[in-house]
Order: sequence, then structure tokens, then C-alpha cells
Amino acid sequence: MRMLHTMLRVKDLDASLAFYVDTMGMKLLRKSDNTEYEYTLAFVGYADESEQGVLELTYNWGDNEYDLGNAYGHVAFAVEDIYAFCERLEAQGADVYRKPGPVKGGKTVIAFVRDPDGYAIELIQPE
Repeated sequence: MRMLHTMLRVKDLDASLAFYVDTMGMKLLRKSDNTEYEYTLAFVGYADESEQGVLELTYNWGDNEYDLGNAYGHVAFAVEDIYAFCERLEAQGADVYRKPGPVKGGKTVIAFVRDPDGYAIELIQPE
């Protein structure tokens, strides 16, 4: 058994794709429109879906305002050089709201960035 994907509902698919593909460096793996039920799915990841889990970005046509709620935490990604990666993110206008540094009470270096919908993304530099 393995994890396939995590789904996030997005308000602006173009802005989300720009963030995940252009800013985070993911690849657009596939995209499809469902005209009958009025939604678009875009799957993004760092490798093919057969190799690792990916993100499913769901854009519902029409009313697509969402409350992020208080149960969602974050999606986490491993980053080899977290300081350089965060500098690149900020240079591209991303909101790195927790700058790179050691996790409280530990040595692991982490940072947090928000996507265009406000979803939290944790960046972790492997030790």
C-alpha cells in the first residue's frame, strides 16, 4: 500500500499552478476538465504518480470560496538546501512566513510557506 495523492481545493487554478509548478518546481502531471459536473483537476508532483504521492488541485467552477478550517495542518516537502530554496521562493513573491531555522527544541531545519490559497507548506532539510 502507498499514498497516492492529497487533494486541495483551490480558488484560482492558474495562480495555484504557477505557484506549485513555477515557484515550487513541481511538474504538471495531468489536467482534466469535467464539463458535466463543472470542475477541473490538475495533478502536480516531483515524480510520476506511479513513483510517489502527488497533489491533486481541484478547481470547482462557479462558487469556489472555501474556509480552510482549523483541522488542516500542512503538506511537507524535503528540500536539500532550504536557505537557497526559500530565497528563491521569496524572490518569486512567495510568502515564506516562517524563515528557515532549527525546529523548536531540535536541530532539524524547517521553514513554512503559504500557497496562493493560504495552505501551509512545511519545508524540511534532511539531516
